[in-house]
Amino acid sequence: MKVTIVYDNEAQEGLQSGWGFACLIETGSNNILFDTGWDGHVLLENMDKLSIDPKTIDTLVLSHQHWDHIGGVTTFLNRDPDIDVYIPSSFSPRLKKEITSRIHKKLYGIGSPQKICDHVYTTGELENPGGGIKEQSLILECGSDNYILTGCAHPGLLVIIEAAASFGNITGIMGGLHDSQEYGVFKDMEFIGAGHCTSHKDVIRKMYPKKFQKIFAGYSVDF
Repeated sequence: MKVTIVYDNEAQEGLQSGWGFACLIETGSNNILFDTGWDGHVLLENMDKLSIDPKTIDTLVLSHQHWDHIGGVTTFLNRDPDIDVYIPSSFSPRLKKEITSRIHKKLYGIGSPQKICDHVYTTGELENPGGGIKEQSLILECGSDNYILTGCAHPGLLVIIEAAASFGNITGIMGGLHDSQEYGVFKDMEFIGAGHCTSHKDVIRKMYPKKFQKIFAGYSVDF
């Protein structure tokens, strides 16, 4: 399974950076775009430079209703409307209607954990016990190893990892880790890919130098 970052605060030479996050998941049988960043034109331009054809994407999954993760939705769907879309159930009725009007397939509102496609699952809509933005993360099943993909990790890493652990052992995590200081959760992981809104990259890098990977638009990894 291959994951390629197509939108991030930082980018490799030749790609554009932008506040937000998006990545492509290639399972071998399905191509999934996870989030769209803020600017759909930057998203599509980066995809073009990475030789990613939007029309080869089967599924769009949106982590949460913040502009830096859904801002590129309409621009992307104008290019590829023949797609299934998975969103947290808490998305606004107005946004649900907007997405539905632009796609030829189905919009799924996610509440509980469920299968997206073979070897890819959603944690379901999660929330910090103290309240706040609701968000879903993805679990990538790679043999006996499971990897978590996060948009911003607003519910907190403990909540996300507890939900993801119901699918099996967690080998790694990748995406925006927000301002989490729950550093102990990484102890038994083999891979920590920190990007986008991660506030404490330097602390995580110093604590786990052999596991840490700084991610950026253009970065890719095979799990």
